[in-house]
Amino acid sequence: MPKTENQKLKLLLLKDYLERETDAEHPASLHALIAYLEQQGVSAERKSVYRDIALLKEYGCDIIDTKGRTAGYYLNAGTFDLAELKLLADAVLASKFLSEKKSSALLKKLGTLTSSYQAVELRRSMVVSGRVKSMNESVFYNVDELHNAIRTNRQIRFRYFEYNRAKERVYRGGVRTASPYGLCWDDENYYLIAYTAEHGITHFRVDKMSEIRQTEEPRIQTEETRSLDLTRYGKQVFGMFSGTMQQVRMRFENSLAGVVIDRFGKQIMLIPDGPEHFVCMAEVMVSPTFYGWIASFGTRVRLLSPENVVRQFRENCAAMLRLYEEAT
Repeated sequence: MPKTENQKLKLLLLKDYLERETDAEHPASLHALIAYLEQQGVSAERKSVYRDIALLKEYGCDIIDTKGRTAGYYLNAGTFDLAELKLLADAVLASKFLSEKKSSALLKKLGTLTSSYQAVELRRSMVVSGRVKSMNESVFYNVDELHNAIRTNRQIRFRYFEYNRAKERVYRGGVRTASPYGLCWDDENYYLIAYTAEHGITHFRVDKMSEIRQTEEPRIQTEETRSLDLTRYGKQVFGMFSGTMQQVRMRFENSLAGVVIDRFGKQIMLIPDGPEHFVCMAEVMVSPTFYGWIASFGTRVRLLSPENVVRQFRENCAAMLRLYEEAT
């Protein structure tokens, strides 16, 4: 048969077909490969396809020959197998900072990393609708811009906003300047950990930042930034609400040991206090969210010290109780 204009694309077409249309459960027969090439305007014979497959194997493609009733060829799992892709898809779906539109786009791209058959299975487990998602479409690119600023050691300028009841942006102050030092994932949100002249080491929710621009100024270096431990900072700050950093002593029931280790890490000392309790000391950012965390365990935990933290927690509880007493 005479060669066609697409003959030089034969190897690439075969490779693409094997990547897209085959897997361990769906090998392609020699007849199917020849028929596909013919559809693409490429003449093919059995011997030439054998040679092409051998060349692709020599190139490094992990093409598997199958025997028996399903005799044929398939391209073995590439960079990711299906279980890994499902894990990545779940991470995309769980990412609150990604908008629904961006999540859907990323999920479609993940589907291209496997065969069309497995992509269908992958899509069946992808449910985006109804999940709480960011209303800020640019947050995906904000993260990239912040990573670049950290990598190039540059300060940034940006504006910070909240949403009002009408779901409109309300900007807090004017343009801000900060020295970015790290990105932290907490409670399904991305936070920028940065240094500002006004607040020292602080943090900002990335999905509430807009108009982020790098400056030509290098990041401000202080003793505080040089000793900054991003992992420790994330454990100390509850729900990323700012407050006062203090050493807090707490008494927990033994059943909460796992909760305390998950929150503060395995290095925290759990000191037995009788047969049913333990006492621990942790440095935390004391804030309303920290008090809420303590309150969530009811009578199974008790704040012991310092006195100002205990007093503030007691006052908060009393104020909430009065609110509900007034309602009745």
